[in-house]
Amino acid sequence: MEARPAAPEVRRAELDDLDRVVPLFDAYRGFYGQPSQPAACRGFLEARLARGESVLLLACRDGLALGFLQLYPVFSSVRLRPAFLLNDLYVDPAARGTGIVDALLRAAADHALQAGAAFLLLETGDDNVRAQAVYSRDGWRRIDPDSRFYLKELA
Repeated sequence: MEARPAAPEVRRAELDDLDRVVPLFDAYRGFYGQPSQPAACRGFLEARLARGESVLLLACRDGLALGFLQLYPVFSSVRLRPAFLLNDLYVDPAARGTGIVDALLRAAADHALQAGAAFLLLETGDDNVRAQAVYSRDGWRRIDPDSRFYLKELA
């Protein structure tokens, strides 16, 4: 019987983590058809982190960065509470199916709950069936049947 990989460590990334995050972020953009631009990616992420404009969660196993998730704060006027837009989520192809995405989604929900958020919101492509299955399994629901937006209500 094959041993399961160890649970990943997920933590909030800091400026010191940029060398580990940039290759993943650049690959994420490549998934969406964007050209490789490591220096521009670094500058973009550095600005978000330095200004506190996003929460970047980094998943590692045995010291190797395998995935990340980026949240942007938004606010719900109706609920009078903060919320978060899950804008970016990427797992290295070699690490997919090993629990990285589940750990990142749990960490995102935990962070949002600690911040008093009402919900998490994300958009995914119509053709990203694999991601849609992951979100549904994790308790996300489409805002409506024709929408690419998913919502996860928080306590």
